[in-house]
Parts: sequence; structure tokens; C-alpha cells
Amino acid sequence: MKKTIALITASVMALGLLAGCGSSAPAPTEAPKTEAAAEAKDGAASDEIKTVKAGTLTVATSPDFAPYEFYAIAADGTPTMAGFDIALAGYIADYLGLKLEVVPVDFDGVLTELATKSVDLGMAGLSPDPDRENIMDFSDLYYKGGQSLVCLKKNADSIKSFEDINSKDFTVGAQTGSIQLDLANANTPNANIVSMPKVTDIISELIAGKEYAAFIETDVAKCYQKNYPELEIVMDVPYEQEGSAVGVSKGNEALLKGVNEAIAAALSDGSMNQFIADANELATGEKYEGLLEENGEVPQE
Repeated sequence: MKKTIALITASVMALGLLAGCGSSAPAPTEAPKTEAAAEAKDGAASDEIKTVKAGTLTVATSPDFAPYEFYAIAADGTPTMAGFDIALAGYIADYLGLKLEVVPVDFDGVLTELATKSVDLGMAGLSPDPDRENIMDFSDLYYKGGQSLVCLKKNADSIKSFEDINSKDFTVGAQTGSIQLDLANANTPNANIVSMPKVTDIISELIAGKEYAAFIETDVAKCYQKNYPELEIVMDVPYEQEGSAVGVSKGNEALLKGVNEAIAAALSDGSMNQFIADANELATGEKYEGLLEENGEVPQE
């Protein structure tokens, strides 16, 4: 069963969740309007844009990728979707005059939702990989990040190049279906490469010593490093398509144009910088990364 959740943008959440860093949830409601988006575009031509649900912008995301998308935990234990991808999704919806509905799934599920045109957009720190262009169109870049190789600090001195871990004696982790998995296969093809659906699982395996290193998006790695000081970003990983774009349902040219206009506005009016700052602040507090239970609560370990 597809599971949906309605979102509040990160700029709004920051006011009530400063304590806080595919499951079903409360019924979708209209996301609060962002002032910047309303001022940037007074009544976008949403009547020209066709969406999966009339009047609604449906966005698939994988909420295990702080500071891009995750759940910020309030003082009372309530999880609320946060992250700069989520804030930007709200901005885009407002800009286009649409309600926002978010579909939380595993990362692989984001690609599947787009491939089957079950959603309008995919926002999960997506890199504009040419190999994905057969299942989605890519927006302009809205954020430029990077890729990193991560290991435990105690092992950092032993890794000077990819060749140092490029053998079956080393287990290397990366997220299933991600660019990081492609980078692992390209840079350490002879290693024992293990893919996992959630970045949180990769980090757990690293800390437990079950993996020697892992390929992780740089800002995500930095976020984990704040909470787990035993982690070390040992080197940058070269990648030509560095940066994040919105995945748009293939062939929906009007929607793609509207998304690009909204991104340009968010970058121009300073909203994107604020979304990033808010997300990074929330990501340093209490958070949960992964899918919620059927009742909308954080799974109990």
C-alpha cells in the first residue's frame, strides 16, 4: 500500500522543532504557504500543469538522508518530516499554486515511483545521472554537494587511495540504487561491496566494524560525523555530475518548466540558503532516519 504524509516546510518547522537532527501517517493536508514563494510567483499557471492528482504536487522521498530529508523529533517525541529537500518541495508547490503531498519510501522506491509515473516529483538528493534519464527528467541543479569515502578514525591512516581497499579483503558499503553504489563499483570493483537500502544501516555497519569504508554523500557524511565522532571522511570521491536536481515525471514539460522557475526563484530570493541552514540546525538535534510505523510513529528498537 502506498503511504503518504503531508509536510510542513523546514522554515516553519524550525520554529517548533529546534530541539530536534513508506509508512502511513495523518491524512494529507495542504502545506502552509511560504511567503517567499507567494511573492516570487503570484498565481503560477498551474492550470497548464498536469499532476497525478489534480491540484496536488505528489513528491516521493527517502527520509533517511539528513540534512536532505529526515524526521525531526519534537520534545514530545512527535516525528515531523524535515530537511532542505522537503522545504524546497513546499516552496515549489506554493510557487505552482498546488498542495503538497509527500510519499516516503526507500531510495529505490523513489526511482520506482518516478518510473511508473505514480508521483510527479522525486526529491532525495538525486544526482542528474544520465543513466536515469530514461525514467525521469532532471531539473536544474538546486544544490551542489559532493561525494566522500568514510571510515572509522582508527582506520583512516590505512586509506590513502581507493586501491588500499580495492580487494575482497575489504567490505565497502553504499546505498542501494544510489550514485554512491555506482561510485563504489567504479572505484573499488574488487572489494566486497555491500548495498543497503538505508544510509543509517550503512553507518551502523561501519561503527560495528562490519564494513571497512563506505561511499556517502558529503553533507550527509558530515551530519553523521557530528553524531558519531568516531567516523572520519577520509577522501573526496570524484564525480562529474556533482550536485542535486529534482526528478520530474518523464515527459511532463510544463511541470519541468515550472519546477525550474521555482528553483531559480528560491536560489535568487535566498530561500534555498535558509532551507539549508534550517535543515542543518535540525539535523544536529534529535532525529530519525527511515520509514515510520503504520501508526506514524518511530519504530521501537
